[in-house]
Amino acid sequence: MGHISPSFRRAFGSAKRSGFGRGSQASGLGGIWRGLGWRAKAVLGAGAAALAFTVLAPAHALSNDETGPQPRPERAPEVVAAPAEAEASATVTPAPVRPAARPAQLAAVQPAPAAAEVVRGPVTRLPVPRYVSLKGNEGNVRRGPSLSHRIDWVFRHAGMPLRVVGEFGHWRRVEDRDGAGGWVHYRLLSGVRTAIVQQEMVELRARPDLNAGVIAMAEGGAIVRLGECGTGWCQISGAGAKGWVEKAAIWGVDADEIRD
Repeated sequence: MGHISPSFRRAFGSAKRSGFGRGSQASGLGGIWRGLGWRAKAVLGAGAAALAFTVLAPAHALSNDETGPQPRPERAPEVVAAPAEAEASATVTPAPVRPAARPAQLAAVQPAPAAAEVVRGPVTRLPVPRYVSLKGNEGNVRRGPSLSHRIDWVFRHAGMPLRVVGEFGHWRRVEDRDGAGGWVHYRLLSGVRTAIVQQEMVELRARPDLNAGVIAMAEGGAIVRLGECGTGWCQISGAGAKGWVEKAAIWGVDADEIRD
């Protein structure tokens, strides 16, 4: 008994003063107990109880650690993955759709210019106006499309270029480079294309190029045969010479006309 509480020592001292352990006053433990007064009995009982508590107390009661027993750590709950079915059945809120950018206002599309409608003569169904030439050495020009109409003048240059601007039966309304004209019978006209030189001493070149060599010179008023034409040049021939001249130098072809 390594540890005796102060209460037990006080009880033991009180019993000794009362005659505890003296053989002359009592015999045996029972006699001793009976010989004790009530005060000694109370002190001995309290000491016995304190002794029993000290012996039977758990080991941690004698420790000076004031923290006391530590609670047993609880096991962390396991994370259980949700089943695929539950995940699939969960309500999915779609992300808000960003409105598309407002399209820029397109400029008004201008319709492509329609190609110029080709007007055709009611008799021949050929384009009107068109260029022809005088077939013979002379041709009467009348005021109206019949032999009964008066003759206003006479064309006297074979191959003279003319422009047809109207049709009626066997008659064609024509005009020359000055805009003068009238009605001529169709038999006096030819489909051979000719031109008349409008400038004095026009240079005929070997190629449609101002840097090309000069082949010959054409006098103003000369009637020449018209060949192929490009965007700005035409090939002409006459009096044994053949070369290229600018369109602006001749009459008998439109500025935008292309000939092969």
